[in-house]
Amino acid sequence: MESQKCLECSEPFKGRIDKKFCSDYCRNTYNNKIDKESKNMIRNVNYRLRKNYKTLCKLNTTGKTTVTRVKLLSNNFDFNTFTSIYTTKAGKTYFYVYDQGYLALENDYYLLIKSI
Repeated sequence: MESQKCLECSEPFKGRIDKKFCSDYCRNTYNNKIDKESKNMIRNVNYRLRKNYKTLCKLNTTGKTTVTRVKLLSNNFDFNTFTSIYTTKAGKTYFYVYDQGYLALENDYYLLIKSI
């Protein structure tokens, strides 16, 4: 059996011919380095989505309520992060974070709704 070199630490090791790493630690470290930037981007977007969802749930306890833009911003709401958009036949655009939605009204008010 020939010795192989670990893809992470380059140390020689013996084992199966298709083995690539000398230990679980090296395998995990190597795989965590792959696409690190894209994984960080996904992690950050998911964090903002969770934060927005929690804010909408906290402010919309009845299933349909009206709040001010200031109230949303004071809860660190990010208007650029949402999961979907729904436009009605009347041309109104609802932005959704999963099942929690919001619609811009006049005078910096927002209608918060929960989908069924």
